[in-house]
Amino acid sequence: MKKGIIASYISGICDVNVGATYPEILRLFAPEFISVLILFSLINLLDARFIALLSSTSVYATHGSSNNFLHFLVKIAEGMSLVITITAGQYNGAQEFKKAGHILTDSFWLIVVLGSVISGVLFFGAHGIYYYILNVPEPMIKLGVPFLKMRAISIFFTFLYFAFTAFLRGIKNTQTPMWVFSLGAVVFIFFDYALIFGKFGFPEMQLQGSALAGVIQYSFMFFLLFFIVLFDPAYRKYSISLFRSIADIKTIKRLANLSWPLILDKATMAGAYIWLLKMITPMGTTAIASFSVIKDIERFAFLPAIAFASIITLLASNNFGSGDTLSVKSNIKKIIFLASIMVFGLLVIFSLNPSFFIRMFDLKGDFTAFASRALPIISVLVFFDVLQLILAGAMRGVGNVRFVMWVRFIVCIGLFAPLSYAVSIMPMQNLLFKFIIIYGMFYMCSALMSVLYIRKFRRDY
Repeated sequence: MKKGIIASYISGICDVNVGATYPEILRLFAPEFISVLILFSLINLLDARFIALLSSTSVYATHGSSNNFLHFLVKIAEGMSLVITITAGQYNGAQEFKKAGHILTDSFWLIVVLGSVISGVLFFGAHGIYYYILNVPEPMIKLGVPFLKMRAISIFFTFLYFAFTAFLRGIKNTQTPMWVFSLGAVVFIFFDYALIFGKFGFPEMQLQGSALAGVIQYSFMFFLLFFIVLFDPAYRKYSISLFRSIADIKTIKRLANLSWPLILDKATMAGAYIWLLKMITPMGTTAIASFSVIKDIERFAFLPAIAFASIITLLASNNFGSGDTLSVKSNIKKIIFLASIMVFGLLVIFSLNPSFFIRMFDLKGDFTAFASRALPIISVLVFFDVLQLILAGAMRGVGNVRFVMWVRFIVCIGLFAPLSYAVSIMPMQNLLFKFIIIYGMFYMCSALMSVLYIRKFRRDY
């Protein structure tokens, strides 16, 4: 007879004889967290801080809403590139090295086409994206269109960069992508600072400087990986020749069939943030800027959960492969416990004096009061997102990728979108209350996803 959920959870986090021990989990977690912290979070926060120093709420809000949309496109690139990691990894494991190299060749040109189409839409449709999709005020559209057109170029190089990174990970080389991204981060920070403020002899480009720095970063990283993979003798056995041939129809169909579930999964949650922003934008620039700063603060606090999600996928795949489902469940409970402590520890720090942290991004004080009142309340609901992220990672680890994809898609499209829209069109005098309700709905939908994942685990594993 199965225990109740709470009794099962308490038993799982206390049982040191089943699954990985806490020291083992933390040893796996530490390098993953450091990588996520340094390589992904800090450069985004520095970029946001540099933009905040321009002392313009409209510019800061434009930067935040634009990056929210660009994050969605990056997730599409990431989802498509995972096909290269999976298929190249399978061939590499079977020591069919030439086939692994051919996967990069075939996928690369598909990614070039997709990246070109998306970048073209971004460049020529920048105004429509701000007006129809993001629904931001006209002053923000004028600021954002040149920014988005410049970033369209960086998105193209992002797609190409992800293709080479995915190939290297597929052949079990994670060190080279890490070092290349580290160099790219340094390049970005230098040019971001120099071009925004006009330092070291560079022109003062303000918001456009951030966009150009992104172009320089991703083009630098792509060309560096391009020359490493194509000209390093260590990769000759893969017989990579990008100009040898273009994939045939059969190969294109196979790659598309493999990639669409991954793309849909990655894009769904990122798309939910775009919808969330769209529901908030009618409240004005203060609400948009508040959304941007709260999102950045929460994403920083959320970093331990992101790192732990990778760890549970790794542990669950190994345990499930050996038929040890008890360890899978025990590790899930322990990792949820650890992730919750770390994430909420950071959120408590931010919530005790939220205005102190928010003022770092609001030098004029235009939205500090609004965001400071919303952050502590919204932070309480973050637990549900921690829960669904860890459970989704575990579900992928046991090979149930499509279940995660459909749960996210159905909940976001079928529940979050209509409910948040219904609230957004309600006449409310208290904009802060409306903001919190709409933002909170995102996390309540994460709670529903968690319930569905838990039921699946308790029923089938």
